[in-house]
Amino acid sequence: MSNDTSFEQYVSALPPERADAIRRVAAVIRANLPPGYEEGTQYKMPAWYVPHTRYPAGYHADPKQPLPFISLASQKSHMALYLMGLYGDEALTAWFTAEYAKRGKRLDMGAACVRFKKLDDLPLDLVGELVARIPVDAYVARYEAAKPAKKGAAKKSAVKKADVKKGAAK
Repeated sequence: MSNDTSFEQYVSALPPERADAIRRVAAVIRANLPPGYEEGTQYKMPAWYVPHTRYPAGYHADPKQPLPFISLASQKSHMALYLMGLYGDEALTAWFTAEYAKRGKRLDMGAACVRFKKLDDLPLDLVGELVARIPVDAYVARYEAAKPAKKGAAKKSAVKKADVKKGAAK
């Protein structure tokens, strides 16, 4: 999927069972998405993100990209839900993992990537609850507080620390 491929083009290229699963997960995301996010394609996947009109700085790793929120993909051996809105929020992650377990599902998760082989492995109601819990302004504020410092700022800080140590040694 290129960055200008539509959602329907993406899913139409998938095997029928995967296409159905991706469509159903996307429908849950769309139904629960707070105002301010937009749908499109990022990194060759269907995605929901904070548009540049709302957050002009964009994604720190590539400022030309809008700030990612959720992406959905069919990978070689599984499907994946990339929950960037969950990443770095320990309380929300703890809630999500506890709720996942309550639903009797086995969670296969990386830092913010939930992998599932079939739709029955993913509690769609919980995905909807999670999406609804992250308003765009709260997500942007958390992202701003946690994003890495710019490379130049880190170098300046290191130089100042070195100068302080040299001054103390004199």
